Amino acid sequence: MLTYTLTVYTGGRFLSGTTSTIYIKLIGQEGESDVKKLNPLKGVSRASEKQLTIETENTLGELLFVNLQSKKFMGLDNDWFCDKILVETPEGDRITFPCYRWIQAEKELKLRSAKATLVFQDINPQLKAERTREVESRQEEFKWDFYADGVPEIISADTAFGLPPVIRFSYKKQAEFLYNSARILISLKLQGLANNTEQWESIDELHQVYVGKKTKTYEYVEEHWAEDEFFGDQFLNSINPMVIKLCSTLPDNFPVTEDMVKGHLGDSTLEQEMQKGNIFLCDYKILEGLVGNVVHDKQQYLTAPLCLLYSNPDGKMLPLAIQLGQKPGADNPIFLPTDTKNDWLLAKMYVRAAEFSVHEVDFHLLRTHLLCEVYTVATLRHLPCPHPLFKLVYPHTRYTLQMSIMGRNQLISEDGSITKYSGIGGQSLPKLLSRATASLSYSALCLPENISERGLENVPNYYYRDDGIKLWNIINKYVGGVLQYYYKSDEDVQKDTELQQWIMEIFKHGFLQKKSTGIPESFQTVVDLVKFVTMVIFTASAQHAAVNNGQFDFGGWMPNYPSALGKPPPKEKGQTTETTIQQTLPNKSTTVNAMAIVKLLTEQSTDFVSLLTLLRLYRGGHPGFRKY
Repeated sequence: MLTYTLTVYTGGRFLSGTTSTIYIKLIGQEGESDVKKLNPLKGVSRASEKQLTIETENTLGELLFVNLQSKKFMGLDNDWFCDKILVETPEGDRITFPCYRWIQAEKELKLRSAKATLVFQDINPQLKAERTREVESRQEEFKWDFYADGVPEIISADTAFGLPPVIRFSYKKQAEFLYNSARILISLKLQGLANNTEQWESIDELHQVYVGKKTKTYEYVEEHWAEDEFFGDQFLNSINPMVIKLCSTLPDNFPVTEDMVKGHLGDSTLEQEMQKGNIFLCDYKILEGLVGNVVHDKQQYLTAPLCLLYSNPDGKMLPLAIQLGQKPGADNPIFLPTDTKNDWLLAKMYVRAAEFSVHEVDFHLLRTHLLCEVYTVATLRHLPCPHPLFKLVYPHTRYTLQMSIMGRNQLISEDGSITKYSGIGGQSLPKLLSRATASLSYSALCLPENISERGLENVPNYYYRDDGIKLWNIINKYVGGVLQYYYKSDEDVQKDTELQQWIMEIFKHGFLQKKSTGIPESFQTVVDLVKFVTMVIFTASAQHAAVNNGQFDFGGWMPNYPSALGKPPPKEKGQTTETTIQQTLPNKSTTVNAMAIVKLLTEQSTDFVSLLTLLRLYRGGHPGFRKY
């Protein structure tokens, strides 16, 4: 008799064990084993390793599958989370069969070995058939759905419970999410603020709103939010470092004169500083013509400002001029640092409110969440488990679909928090989303090209660029090391039908078949593939962290990041008072509910896995990576 020794690893997450009876069978190229029970007398415990042996009269040949079947025990129906199964063959081979998913009672699952293969490398009929079956099954399970005109398509699921268990939050993350939601909202309601529609009597009142532990960044924002130096620095190093660009020529609709900025450029002139590459522009034209939301029965106002900035010899980014609308005229003055303190502060607040709208809808919702949802759905629909790209990309899609569904249901639905408590909520949000989608380009999603196109290669103290480029290069090296191990030539890329269907589906459903985006419809070279996958992983990890994780630090102090403004922009100078500012800012209810949103979005669960952890795991265990 020949003996196969199996070690079965059960996951450590909550409720991973089961009372169901688990049956195991080995399937090889030359035969199958008998079925054997894993747990004949009792269930399987969480975080356990259980060993069993399977004996056969003859060799099974190359092992193809481990077949698992779960049967209810005494009518009890509970799932089992299997991490992996390690098989030691009579020939001395040790083969890992990864699982890392829930197995439901009365269900059967066929596991392949951890070895990654391309579709044309699977020549065994059984492996080919199982590969096809897996893709077809996933395409039935994960389907596309229409969301809104002119925006990427989404997963077809009304709630997170419409997703398979392996895609949803872990029990631990779900419990933490519900707890944090309740904790944040309860703390606000205990202060009697969540439903209080009164205006703030003074900005000083806001210091008492948040009673939790404040980060050093939050405290710094609270103290310095009104200062020009901090206002300018946020365009480089806050939660939206994506709008600012080099200005070598003033736009025709922004007639800033030399006299206006005289005294702010030392002995130099505006023209000279533009030639030196020291003048920068933030243009929110994408908001032009959008109508503000109605919040608490009060009209809110959206503006499409232009903001001119100067990088001075000390490396400080300082605002020079602000125009709150796109069309210049007597009723659309250009505000300057030399204006009254209140005029200048209010102008900066309108810019920060525009930042809220553009950041949350374009650079956060669209460019990270919706696009990552597209990458995830395409991956699940077209890349089977043995595909090397599935193994490479899938860990970065964790919780993506549930987060997207919850975001749509709880934030931007008709009764969502963004809809109820922001100026961009309501009818203007899908319009802005459509405009943002129309402006998407492949180069804008690739950090090195993005930085170059905006002319920001040399601006000092741009830490998002400095850190981001390092991370981009690390990810690129990691992706290249893995993919070049499997794709030995450009021809391998071209004949990988699963890969070509993956990118075509992304082009079709994510970028709406617009060739103008520059997104590839197919891959012809290994270099092209490595670049695209680098972008996908960078977007899902580093870029999302950049635009998400600091939201409460920079946006929890409401005057620095107002979600709505309740008065139209001033049409003349010299009329703004402190009372005007207080009446323009969001009321108490809007303030605290917006604070709750950004606080919840930045809460990190205890089962968080960092990008560094994934890179280290892969670097230590993958032969292709060690060469790079």
